[in-house]
Amino acid sequence: MTSYYRLAPDLTAEPAKAPAALDLAVIVPVRDEAATLDELVARIEAVCAGHDLPLREIILVDDGSTDGSWAAIERLAAARPCVQGLRLRRNFGKATALDLGIRASSAQVIVTMDADLQDDPDELPRFMAAIATGLDVVSGWKQIRHDPAHKTWPSKLFNKVTAKVSGVPLHDFNCGFKAYRREVFADIRLYGELHRFVPLLAHGLGFEVGELVVTHHPRRHGKSKYGLKRLLRGAVDLLTVLTITRYDQRPGHLFGGAGVAIGTVGSLILFYLFCLKLFTGALIGHRPLLQLGMLLVIVGVQTVLFGMLAELINARTRPAETGRLIRARTDASPE
Repeated sequence: MTSYYRLAPDLTAEPAKAPAALDLAVIVPVRDEAATLDELVARIEAVCAGHDLPLREIILVDDGSTDGSWAAIERLAAARPCVQGLRLRRNFGKATALDLGIRASSAQVIVTMDADLQDDPDELPRFMAAIATGLDVVSGWKQIRHDPAHKTWPSKLFNKVTAKVSGVPLHDFNCGFKAYRREVFADIRLYGELHRFVPLLAHGLGFEVGELVVTHHPRRHGKSKYGLKRLLRGAVDLLTVLTITRYDQRPGHLFGGAGVAIGTVGSLILFYLFCLKLFTGALIGHRPLLQLGMLLVIVGVQTVLFGMLAELINARTRPAETGRLIRARTDASPE
């Protein structure tokens, strides 16, 4: 039986060359990283040229920078044909910037990476080689991370919890260095903090997900945008992702199950009070427990009805199943 999750094979070997048909787009969200952009673009181009990777475009998305990053992007786009610049009106967040860049790209393989030079462009051939093995998503794993302890320990806790509750055993959901086949985004749009959960969403659609150990460098310029606030938002989005991946095709099971459980507790409370009244004659009319039991039964019935309504809405508005189709082979020669 084929597993939807596996490690990218042979992580230490010399990277194989990806098929020429798989061209590459590198999407980089930028916020106040003017000092790093020239070096980053130059290194991406050099690595792709040195390994014969078909680089179609580097898309730099300015997410509300205030330090002159947009001026640097404009200069790079004017001087280098493969560089494309996009600018958001204000800071909308990393997920929105990535989604905009992905929709603007046209390559078959999309690599996302940060602009701060902590992600190493030398890893691009290894990502492309992993994609060439048949993986649909390759998530980077910063096994040795050069960040302060107050950032690494919350991240480690978040990764362990996410892997445990999701059943997808990745080590580093927070790593922004990832590679995807374009079809992964046919049914996935990014918002909030969902960019870190694309492997989970892709796994839920049946895509093959793998992980690749990547080199992580200390930050040389700027400051980290990761903090406790983003961690808390990520925890809330994890609940959203789990709901989407497990119940998107059967919302009635989620709300119906919860409604039955709530209604059962309320019914047991009322049955207890009924027996108490029947066998002891105790007064129950003014007991708070009676009100609680009635409330739970009503809420349970409403929740079940809400689940039925969700099923009706889902049946009428279900999107196209493009993301659930296995890739059609275009390289097979007729027999």
